[in-house]
Amino acid sequence: MVAEGAETRARRRAIHTVWVSYDHMLLPSGVAATPAEVDAYFATQEGRAETAAVTALAAELTDRNAELPEADSFLSAPVGGVPYGAALHIASPYDAIGFVRNLVFELATPRDYAVYDPQLAWLMDPAGHIPVTVTHGGAGEFPYLTETLAYFWIRELADPNPYLIVEREPQVYIQTYRSSEQDFTLEYRDGGPDRHFTTQVQGPDTVAQLIWGWTRGNRERLDQLSWERLDI
Repeated sequence: MVAEGAETRARRRAIHTVWVSYDHMLLPSGVAATPAEVDAYFATQEGRAETAAVTALAAELTDRNAELPEADSFLSAPVGGVPYGAALHIASPYDAIGFVRNLVFELATPRDYAVYDPQLAWLMDPAGHIPVTVTHGGAGEFPYLTETLAYFWIRELADPNPYLIVEREPQVYIQTYRSSEQDFTLEYRDGGPDRHFTTQVQGPDTVAQLIWGWTRGNRERLDQLSWERLDI
């Protein structure tokens, strides 16, 4: 009988934990652009020695988890320590999703690592990112925006919470709400309530272009729209 390899045990563990946990996968920035490419990349990593970057990430996650009482553990299974190359699988309890997501981005982004959410099939790659607070109505908060994510998220906005907010600082933000396939309300706030404006925009890609421009500090296209002050 052939002994089961460590990578097979890791995959078996991942398959098992997906039913009882929420998964995040980490991979180097730039190695994949679509979910299919993510899967293909992960396949290339099986059996490869764990990289120094993954060892460091796994150690930090393990140390942070060890600081908490067992009842507050945010890991459903040990992380790292298997031959999975430059990829890292993190399984957490459902009630720890928000905490783990924030921690994963905190640790992964400075190391130039992308975060893949297999439940949503979302790849969040920090290449070209701008650090802002993004609130996605269907999925919560994220610490940066990229041009790719702006287009992807806005195209995919759907009920019951079809909105996206990008906040640069308190009281300085831009937000959109999708009311139909092509109809969006776009608002921005530039300080106090007397600097809150609204308009209607057609098409998700137009909205994404406007929001990404604002995020980059480019107001050229925004200033071409007709805005009304919104009294709140």
